[in-house]
Amino acid sequence: MKIFYAIQATGNGHISRAIQLHPYLQKFGSVDFFLSGNNASLNIDLPVKFKSAGCSLHYSKCGGLNYWNIAKNIQPIQMYKDAKALPLKNYDIIINDFDAITSLACKLQKTHSVQFGHQASFISEATPRPEKKSLLGEMILKHYAPSPKHIGLHFEKYDSFILPPIIKDEIVNAKSKNLNHITVYLPSFQKDCLEKAFNKLSSQEFHWFLNDAKFKHTVGNITYYPVNQKDFNESIINCNGIITGGGFETPSEALYLGKKILSIPIKNHYEQECNAAALKKMGVSVVYEVGGNFDEIIENWLNTPTQYPTIKANNIPETLQYLFDTYNYK
Repeated sequence: MKIFYAIQATGNGHISRAIQLHPYLQKFGSVDFFLSGNNASLNIDLPVKFKSAGCSLHYSKCGGLNYWNIAKNIQPIQMYKDAKALPLKNYDIIINDFDAITSLACKLQKTHSVQFGHQASFISEATPRPEKKSLLGEMILKHYAPSPKHIGLHFEKYDSFILPPIIKDEIVNAKSKNLNHITVYLPSFQKDCLEKAFNKLSSQEFHWFLNDAKFKHTVGNITYYPVNQKDFNESIINCNGIITGGGFETPSEALYLGKKILSIPIKNHYEQECNAAALKKMGVSVVYEVGGNFDEIIENWLNTPTQYPTIKANNIPETLQYLFDTYNYK
């Protein structure tokens, strides 16, 4: 079987999921990956056969979206050309992890795909939303990468087609410990937005993963790390808690490991606001604004006992077999 897998590279989560799935997909046939977007920071150890600048998110300095940079980097004519050039007819199955170019290519070439991933879960109205819904946000989630078939991933089974998160083997097979440090992964925040708050908590050790950190180094109570899987896995497995955004993969791993979570969803990022709503229902602490009292917020969070529901890891072989069997790709 020839498998086409489209990855939305607006961040590291989609790539991390694809890396975990790759060896399992290879048991069904050969896999070619399409990377759409250009602001992920992970090393991509995958057979990427096709690339496009696609449509990527860009962030402001302290936790928001930079709409000007997003808009000026969108090239609709080039995206159309890229969609037309993808040789989708050569593949037996097209798996789309929320990529608009692949959806457009399917329409142009009169073929179809399976939307597989976290965003697919929002096709269901039962998936948690914030108190105030965004009409634009709902439209993007449901129509940005349309597909006739969906397999969603989420923290809990909100609907029949929603399955547990894909958790990396390194996390599933790990023995969770508490070495008392806090792991920090907030790619939408630059260093000087948060550094003072962490420094005020001088007795607390932080492992901070930053896109612009060139090498691992320690200053005071903060150890700065470049973003990479090996160090991050080790840090989260052994942490007391994690401060992260409102994404999906990192909170899923933290919930699986039973770690404390402080979630800061990106401002005006509707999917992250939806994830934050789901996390709040599970008892996770969520902060929407980071101000001068952020050190106090962290301290209160650390001193507040928390207990979250245990979440399961996805049974990947069963999920992929379900994907292939259900949609009759033989």
